[in-house]
Amino acid sequence: MFIENDARIKSLENLNLTGQFLIAMPSMTDPRFSETITFICSHNEDGAMGIVVNKPSEHQVASLFEQFKVTPKPSALLKEDLYVGGPVQQDRGFILHNPTNTEYDATIVVNNAIALTTSKDILDAAANNIAPEKMLVALGYAGWSAGQLEEEMGLNAWLNLETDQTEALHKIIFDSLPENRFKLAMSMMGLNLSNLSDEAGHA
Repeated sequence: MFIENDARIKSLENLNLTGQFLIAMPSMTDPRFSETITFICSHNEDGAMGIVVNKPSEHQVASLFEQFKVTPKPSALLKEDLYVGGPVQQDRGFILHNPTNTEYDATIVVNNAIALTTSKDILDAAANNIAPEKMLVALGYAGWSAGQLEEEMGLNAWLNLETDQTEALHKIIFDSLPENRFKLAMSMMGLNLSNLSDEAGHA
């Protein structure tokens, strides 16, 4: 028993969830993350950060332009939902998008399908309709200190969904209705929330 536990702890210590989705388990006690999907943009020995992708706020993207005093040209993006990306730094914008050849001041290229930009210049580009084709605009992010996410995984708070398929990543983050994204991610794992136990797992 102790050997199995030690092996599990060691595997969690070596876990790198960058580019994967976290799906909140029924055992998730934090109401801010109940039935959420979080895309992990960075995970290393210092901690992890990600963006919740299925919690639209009551506001539209147009309100973010107003906040940053940017006057945009008319576009469909203005009527898109502004998301609650997580409880940390909710006064700051975080934009998930498809990678492009354009270089912004502060961008993390997570993988071939997804990048994260936090600098205002991407909003300036969006205001002129020259932004990336696919964008999810959020305020705030989800953050974990060193070892915290591993501990939560060990407590069965999350499932992790790994896929390197651009179509699947884009479908969950950009191309489906926010209210459908949780079930979509679950279905990609071959799971149904109604018969989920509190057992941890991954795909």
